[in-house]
Amino acid sequence: MIKRVLPVFILFLLCLPFEARAEEVLTWQNCVREAAKNHPDLISSIEGINQEKAAKAVTASGLYPQITGTAGVSTAKTSSSSGSDDYSYGASASQLVFDGFKTANEVKSASENIQAAKESYRFTSSQVRLNLRTAFINLLKAQELIQVTEDITKIRRDNLVLITLRYESGLEHKGALLKAEADVAQASFEASQAKRDVELSQRQLTKEMGRKEFKPMYVKADFTVSDSAKEKPSFEEIVKTNPSVLQTVAKKNSAAYGIKSAYANFAPEVSGAAGASKSSASWPPENEQWNLGLSLNLPIFEGGLRFAQVNQAKAAYNQAVANERSTKDTAIVSLEQTWVSLQDAIETVVVQLKTLEAAQERSKIAEAQYSVGFITFDNWIIIEDELVRAKINYLNAQANAVLAEANWIQAKGETLEYAQ
Repeated sequence: MIKRVLPVFILFLLCLPFEARAEEVLTWQNCVREAAKNHPDLISSIEGINQEKAAKAVTASGLYPQITGTAGVSTAKTSSSSGSDDYSYGASASQLVFDGFKTANEVKSASENIQAAKESYRFTSSQVRLNLRTAFINLLKAQELIQVTEDITKIRRDNLVLITLRYESGLEHKGALLKAEADVAQASFEASQAKRDVELSQRQLTKEMGRKEFKPMYVKADFTVSDSAKEKPSFEEIVKTNPSVLQTVAKKNSAAYGIKSAYANFAPEVSGAAGASKSSASWPPENEQWNLGLSLNLPIFEGGLRFAQVNQAKAAYNQAVANERSTKDTAIVSLEQTWVSLQDAIETVVVQLKTLEAAQERSKIAEAQYSVGFITFDNWIIIEDELVRAKINYLNAQANAVLAEANWIQAKGETLEYAQ
């Protein structure tokens, strides 16, 4: 049994087009996993978070003791002496005691900057998802368009055969024959164009997945819209979790701590210091020395520097408040626009499907009528052209609906890992 089936299976594989055997088959989840791991924009955003975390650690280091160790050896010689050596080693420490909570507020500001960087990452992730989804759907559409253009080419060729027979029989004029030949040429061009568009879409998807090398691929999916949002949601509630809005909120909070930090510049700065060392002309050093002290620094006059710093911090805060409001208003408008576009696109699919079904039925009837001379060529070819347009329009409507869904998801601020 195996001996009989194996040759048939091998023959089937050999009969497959080379491109079909060579292409890698990808699902949407495959693309998401690769993009999450390899997309350079996401990697850049992660490093942005790491930078803000490091900046916070730098700022917070001022709250801890600062300890320094020293060691040295030197030789001195004059014209009247043979020279002398000096050896020393020691350690010193300083500790900030009070600075009007300036450093503490700077640490809190740095924490808000970290949160802003995290929200920036979420925004980048939502944009990457939109670009990835767009590239994925464009490739799916290009793949489907090949089949549609092949169907259209078959329709045009069948029409040419029928018109040629009628022309040779003297039942049709030459203009009809030339029109049919032109339609075949147009259909063949569109079929070739669709094949070229596939490779372009493959390269776009390769970029959005973050791949470094290109290789042919085939995506496996359909044009189903999962997040249809038929019931109009509360845009004011959705916007509360939008990463672009939350980023401006974090920046506003950071600016508020900046004002407190600027006011702290007017407070005295108190710090303590301690140190111990040994030095002598021989090793190991024998002479001990230590010190312990407390210092206070208080600004008296700096030409208005600290007042200017406060005004600068207040202006930064007011700017952050305005940016938050602007971003929120823009996000709400974007939500409504994308929601309306999604509903329009979903309904358009239904309309275009009915149009296609009607065009297919009219085409069958018109072809039969034309073949027996019940309708003229001009009337028949109009119906055939409508069928061709209906096929293309239905495919475009399906793709546009899924792209509208992707824009709606991005407007909500959903990230790459969003389930739909």
